[in-house]
Amino acid sequence: MNTQTRYSISDLAREFDITTRSIRFYEDQGLLSPERRGQTRIYSRQDRVRLKLILRGKRLGFSLTECGELFELWDHSNSGSELQLRLMLTRIAEKRQALEQQLRDIAMMQQELDGAEVRCNEALNALAPAGTAATPAQE
Repeated sequence: MNTQTRYSISDLAREFDITTRSIRFYEDQGLLSPERRGQTRIYSRQDRVRLKLILRGKRLGFSLTECGELFELWDHSNSGSELQLRLMLTRIAEKRQALEQQLRDIAMMQQELDGAEVRCNEALNALAPAGTAATPAQE
């Protein structure tokens, strides 16, 4: 467990294997708000947790706007955690539904490709001289 309470931008970039530019982008988007000491950014534990959640959200297909909505609920509501969890469950259901549709679309495309492949092989075989069947390996 990380017990450090303050982090530099390079500490976080190294820990999460991302660029400092990415971290500055998340800051520009209002998702992180480090302290400033002159030009130096000092990130808190909360910033580190937020960065971890942003990266996890991205892996799950959440937009930065959606991540920001979840952070807003937590920051500006006494019952933020309940609202946050309900919104998260809604977003999970939406992502799951979109993935299921993509799976159906992929399966349909695979069937169409299979059919096109069969028709192409049949056409090649019809073009081949008698006694020599064209095979995909001969292409």
